[in-house]
Parts: sequence; structure tokens; C-alpha cells
Amino acid sequence: MDAPMITRPLDIAASSLVVIDVQGKLAQLMHDKEAVFRNIIILIKAAKALDIPITWCQQVPQALGPTLPAIADLLTGLQPIDKAAFSCCGSGAFNDALNALDRPQTLLCGIETHVCVYQTAMDLARKGYQVTVVADAVSSRTAENKQVALTRMAAAGIAVASTEMVLFELLRTAEHEEFREIARLVK
Repeated sequence: MDAPMITRPLDIAASSLVVIDVQGKLAQLMHDKEAVFRNIIILIKAAKALDIPITWCQQVPQALGPTLPAIADLLTGLQPIDKAAFSCCGSGAFNDALNALDRPQTLLCGIETHVCVYQTAMDLARKGYQVTVVADAVSSRTAENKQVALTRMAAAGIAVASTEMVLFELLRTAEHEEFREIARLVK
């Protein structure tokens, strides 16, 4: 891929969703965890409604535990990609899966913002993807670490948006056939 297309609006046909490491006891330590989990669930449901492919990663699940059931249950039929590298891009299986999608826009959600989400975002941007980090669907154990990571990613040219902002940018119009379904998710 060439340089990132930073200014291109999000497009359903060009986008994919990456769910990063929402696992076990670590997930329970996240700042504002209930809101974060709720927004990740909204993103997954919206991606399914809009036929946006989802890639799902787990960081060393034998140590950190499996993905939270409320999220894993929504990903039935998809296989998680287990990884040891903090960046999802450190996994050949992840890179192969993303390359096979051939979608230049990547939406990121998950944990922790300042480690796995940050490193994945930076690596994807270097590879030429247009990366959007969904700020209210990522978290760290502390609000400070989350904010530092979001600030640093934004300074590097990575888009930072909210769940609703992303969903309505993808829809573009209230006349979209999935508008009611998406609007219901965020009420």
C-alpha cells in the first residue's frame, strides 16, 4: 500500500474493524470499562449490519485469558488471532488476514490504548492504512495512559473519533438502508 489516505472519508466498502485484546482479568482493570465494552459491542453489531469485516486478536490468551464472553459471543464464526507481539502487525496471521480483505481503512477498538492499540495503529499507518482509533471504544488501566496514547497517535496523523462519529460517517445519510438499525444501537 502507498502512503495513508488521511483525508478520505470513511467508506463502508473500504473499511474493516479490528478488535484488540479485550480479555480476561486485564479487561476488568480498564478505566471506564463498562462504557468501553458497550461501545465495542456497538461497533461489532454495526460492522455486522453493514457487512464490514472484523478481525479479532488476543494477546497471549493462555496467560491473559480469553476474550470477554459478551464480546466473543458476537464474534461467533470468526477465529481469534492469538499473538505475542503487542502490535497486531507482529502476527503473520493478522497481516495475512488484513491483506486478504484489501480494505485500506482500519477502525481500531480494544485494549490497552497505550500498548497494543497504539503499536498496532502506528504499524498499520506505516503500512499505508488509513487508521481510525475509536476513542470511546479503547481504554487503558489509567485515563492518563489512554490520553497520552490518543494524543500521540493524533500527532502522528492517525484519526481519532468516537463510536457515533464513525458510524454516522460510514452511513453518510439518514436514507441509508441500515440507518434505523445503526441509530437503534447508539440510543
